[in-house]
Amino acid sequence: MGQFDQADLMRELEPVVGVELDRHLGVAREWFPHGYVPWSQGEDFDGPLGGRGWDEGQSRLSEVARTALVVNLLTEDNLPSYHREIYRVFGRDGAWGTWVGRWTAEEGRHGIAIRDYLLTTRAVDPVALERERMAHMSAGYEGANELDMLHTVAYVTFQELATRISHRNTGRYTQDPVADALLTRIATDENLHMVFYRNLLAGALQVAPSPTVQAVWDVVRDFQMPGAGMAGFARRSVQIAMAGIYDLRIHRDEVLAPVLKHWRLWDIEGLDGPAEQAREQLAAFLDRLEVTASAFEDRRARLQARRVALAD
Repeated sequence: MGQFDQADLMRELEPVVGVELDRHLGVAREWFPHGYVPWSQGEDFDGPLGGRGWDEGQSRLSEVARTALVVNLLTEDNLPSYHREIYRVFGRDGAWGTWVGRWTAEEGRHGIAIRDYLLTTRAVDPVALERERMAHMSAGYEGANELDMLHTVAYVTFQELATRISHRNTGRYTQDPVADALLTRIATDENLHMVFYRNLLAGALQVAPSPTVQAVWDVVRDFQMPGAGMAGFARRSVQIAMAGIYDLRIHRDEVLAPVLKHWRLWDIEGLDGPAEQAREQLAAFLDRLEVTASAFEDRRARLQARRVALAD
């Protein structure tokens, strides 16, 4: 689909954006990051205020919980880059622009709240965290797919759902009721954002099914979480997968499959040749992912059994 066609499609979908924006504003509930942070646990760090330096023994979280929280936080920190990308695609006018502003403002709470929690509870090394933030934000973020509306909406639909699940499972994994409550609250935001984008893409499937199906396939095939560019992401993602916080099974069964089912993508009729081929490739990809996910689960189970045996 060319640039002119994209512009036409955006104009045709603006009423859908307006409906979804009104729906979102009607169900979203105001909340305040400061209310989820245990400030009474805080104390000064070393440095200009002459407080106590950090050491790992001060953290009540496991290494894997700290890893997952830092990955989640650094991902949220790149909001300026995400805003830039979505602003380029959606623009600032009309319902599209209003959504960009609202989405950005809501997303901005997440990094604030997670960082305040981590520093107040002395869960992570504050110096290392700040150095990673500087490096990750300096690198920025650039999407893998062509910068157009269809690819962007398809990507953020899957990404918002993946992020919701990652936050929610991380909160549970910490075994800290405070962290769990905070990340549950953040996950609620992410879910509302996912619903907005999911419903918008459903509208695109009604108006322009063939190019939309092709965009969905492009995104699923090349999908990476937005934090993939951070230092050590591959190693950290393995830790997170081994803990069951976010792995291939979750990605296939809890992110890709339910969204595709909601769109009734397998039932769309009248696709052109390239779109029909893309749908067939998507189905084959999900089959391959099933095999890969099962193999990983088997390998993880064997490793866990070995660790239990060694511990005994």
